[in-house]
Amino acid sequence: MRSTRHTVQANGITHAVRVAGPPDGVPVLLVHGNVSSAAFWEPLLARLPETLRVVAPDLRGYGETDTVPVDATRGLGDVADDVAALLDAPGLFAAGARPVVVGHSLGGGVAMRLLVDHPQRVAGLLLEAPVSPYGFGGTRDLDGTPTTPDFAGTGAGGANPDFVARLAAGDRSADGPTSPRSVLRTAYVADPASLGDHEDLLLESMLTTATGDDNYPGTALASDHWPGTAAGRRGVLNALAPAHFRLADELVAVPVKPPVTWVRGDADVIVSDTSLFDLAYLGQLGIVPGWPGADRCPPQPMVGQTRAVLDRYAAAGGTYREVALPGCGHSPHLERPAEFVAELLALAGVTAPG
Repeated sequence: MRSTRHTVQANGITHAVRVAGPPDGVPVLLVHGNVSSAAFWEPLLARLPETLRVVAPDLRGYGETDTVPVDATRGLGDVADDVAALLDAPGLFAAGARPVVVGHSLGGGVAMRLLVDHPQRVAGLLLEAPVSPYGFGGTRDLDGTPTTPDFAGTGAGGANPDFVARLAAGDRSADGPTSPRSVLRTAYVADPASLGDHEDLLLESMLTTATGDDNYPGTALASDHWPGTAAGRRGVLNALAPAHFRLADELVAVPVKPPVTWVRGDADVIVSDTSLFDLAYLGQLGIVPGWPGADRCPPQPMVGQTRAVLDRYAAAGGTYREVALPGCGHSPHLERPAEFVAELLALAGVTAPG
């Protein structure tokens, strides 16, 4: 399957969208994650059958879509509204289409928000290494209880400033652990060999990320609690913070409950119960000084939280399937493509070719 690039006006902005397959094919919507773009799906598209109609947009501030502000106080609502508008944009899907929505990482949060806001438009969810329904960081247990009243340690204040600077500079080197190429090799996948010939394509995708206060990483607020920062009101990382993104109860209560498949790698270092991007876990390791201890600031149980919420979703009438891939990192569609495609086709009700 090969994609073509479309330019679409929706929700007041210009979107770059990759489209593949016949207009009357089984609809699939691919929503990429943070610090990437729709190009991250290209290795997957090459493995999908021509019976699908696949639409993969660049989200706002990524790829070739307009760089416009992200209002963090809406959680991922801005981005979900963009994606919802694309469902009815001319030339993408057939009228009234109900796609299977595939969301990677941040895109998983967008997919959940889309289901909550437009349950009648979603045929199924494939959540790939998704952000917890309680947001990223700052919570202590399976119910998403805050570690501090202001969710200290979450949002843009936790971004590595050297990584942000290298993104903005378009650094393509492997010079040091904070170069985008090094982060791609060590955090996005468990085995850098799995990137194969796609490494440069994926790196270029990362480098399209718009940086600044309104996009990545956003603004930070001072906090009286360790580690001294809390989520601001602007930008992507703040939109993922639990002060603004908490939809567990809404997800469980959604009146139309399509099937959910949750695919994750058990060697993921980004979305994990021991995430190397969670300041509380880094404090526990002694990397961030001054950690107040497990009683006051334990690492966020991200995987456990997602499972607990999906258990509630199932108890309320939905269904879900958890697929944990041994030795796989944050990007199963890149690292274990055959298994990922099989799960996608099963959810879409499509027989695998051959």
